[in-house]
Amino acid sequence: MAPAQAATRGCTPWPKDALRITFGIIWLIDAVLKWLPGFRASYMSTIMGQADGQPGWLRWWLDFWISLQHPQAMFFAYLVAAAETLIAVALIAGFARKLTYIAAAAFSVLIWATAEGFGGPVHLRASDIGTAIIYAVVFAGLLALSYYAGPARYSADYYLEKKYAWWWRLAELRRPAPPQAIEAAPADTPARQPHAA
Repeated sequence: MAPAQAATRGCTPWPKDALRITFGIIWLIDAVLKWLPGFRASYMSTIMGQADGQPGWLRWWLDFWISLQHPQAMFFAYLVAAAETLIAVALIAGFARKLTYIAAAAFSVLIWATAEGFGGPVHLRASDIGTAIIYAVVFAGLLALSYYAGPARYSADYYLEKKYAWWWRLAELRRPAPPQAIEAAPADTPARQPHAA
């Protein structure tokens, strides 16, 4: 929907930006917690703990991630903290929204499938499905909202798209409509009359 269409329906464009920024603040709080020493100290034990109680057909998946990360656990802990920080900053600033939403949804599914052990559906002592999969759904919702609502006025992308013609490929799901020139006759000149032949 173009901004003109949103205005004619009586919709204001800021709620989608407020949702994105609020979700970014939530991610920023989570990212700050990831930089604390407690996260790094318990990183591998958290992942290894998720393997307990998993069905045999799924155990290989978690064993793969444990064996991949165990030799360099600090590197992966810092990598997770850096990724969450970048996601938070990109959400708050509205930077490369399409790319951010897709990458963050994939990252959330990866966290859900490893550190959260697929949440509850396959775990024997689970009581919920985990938060990361819900984050992935929110990112998919933001992506869909971006498609239907069009460019985000309160974002870095809005200004980058004006400066770089190709930037919309990183920010939008579809090419934004070019601004329409408004041709209005000056108020003090008479309207043109068609000439008779």
